[in-house]
Amino acid sequence: MALDDDYLATPKRRYGYDHDRYDWSMLTDRPGVRWPGDKPLAVWINVSVQFYPLNQRGEPFKVPNGMTMPYPDLRHFTLRDYGNRVGIHRVLQALERAAMRPTFAVSGRLAETTPALIRRLTQADGEIIAHGWTMDDLHTGALDRAAEAALIRRTLETLREATGGAVRGWLSPARHQSWNTPDLLAEAGVEYCADWVNDDMPYPMTTDAGPLISLPLSTEIEDQFVMGQNLHSEDSWVQQVTDAFDYLLAEAREQGGRLFALSLHPWMIGQPHRIACLEAVLQHIALHREEVWQAPAGEILDAFRSASEPGAGAADA
Repeated sequence: MALDDDYLATPKRRYGYDHDRYDWSMLTDRPGVRWPGDKPLAVWINVSVQFYPLNQRGEPFKVPNGMTMPYPDLRHFTLRDYGNRVGIHRVLQALERAAMRPTFAVSGRLAETTPALIRRLTQADGEIIAHGWTMDDLHTGALDRAAEAALIRRTLETLREATGGAVRGWLSPARHQSWNTPDLLAEAGVEYCADWVNDDMPYPMTTDAGPLISLPLSTEIEDQFVMGQNLHSEDSWVQQVTDAFDYLLAEAREQGGRLFALSLHPWMIGQPHRIACLEAVLQHIALHREEVWQAPAGEILDAFRSASEPGAGAADA
C-alpha cells in the first residue's frame, strides 16, 4: 500500500533545530554585548523557594527532590520545609553580607501557606519570579491548554497580589514545559523564561502572543544537581562553580558579554554544613567586582534588550 506524500513531511524542518521557537545561531558568531558599567560578565543568582505537597501525586512523573516514600513521607517533606523555615534565612544573610541582589523563584502556593515568608522575600533587594503553583503542578503535554492557561494565571495573579510587583519572569516546576507553555506565558504578560538551558546568553523566543526572552539558568552547577543528584562533595561544588565563573569571565573578556547563572535551593545549600560553601562562592564572585555586573534577572533582561538594540554598545547603567 502506497504511503501518502505527506507521511514523511516535516513542516518544521529547518536549520539548527526542528522547531520555530528561536533562530538558531552559534554564540561565538553573535555581536558582543557589554553589560552596565562596561562589564563583560553578568551574574544572576537564583534562589528557588518551593512548595512540595505532602500528598504529592507525581503525575505524569515524579519531580526530582519530591516525595519518594509511602505517604506520609515526612522525612522528605520536612527537609523541604526546612529550606523555607531555616535555610532561606541563612541564604539571605549570606547574600546580604556579600552585597548580592538575588532573584527568588517562588511557588505560588507559598503566598497562601506562608505569607510571612513572602513578605521577607519582598524586603530583600531583589526580584520575585513565578515558579509554578507547586512542585506537583507540572506543565506537560498531558495538560489541556485551557487548564494550563488557568494554572499560569492563578500562579501569577496570586504572586502579584502578594508581592505588589509585576512578576515578570517564570521558572517552571522541574523546568518542564508543554508545547503550549511559551505561548501561554507570553499571553499572561511574562517577559522571560528560565527553563531552557542551551546558551550562556539571553536570546529571543517566538510565541503566538509576541516576544518572550529565554534567560538560561544553568543546571550543571546547580547545588541540588551537583550535590543532590550527582552526589559530589560540597568542596567539589565550590570548585565547579568557581571554575565555571572563571571560565565565563575569561571568555567574556575576549568574545563579548556572557551570563553566569547560579541556581540555589535553601533546603540544600542552607544546611549548617553547606552554607560556608555558598559564602566561599559569593566571596570569589565579589573579588571580581571590577569586571562583574551582578543584578536580578529582570534587570539583566532590560540591560540585554538595551545592549541588543541597533547601534548599541555597552548596556546603559
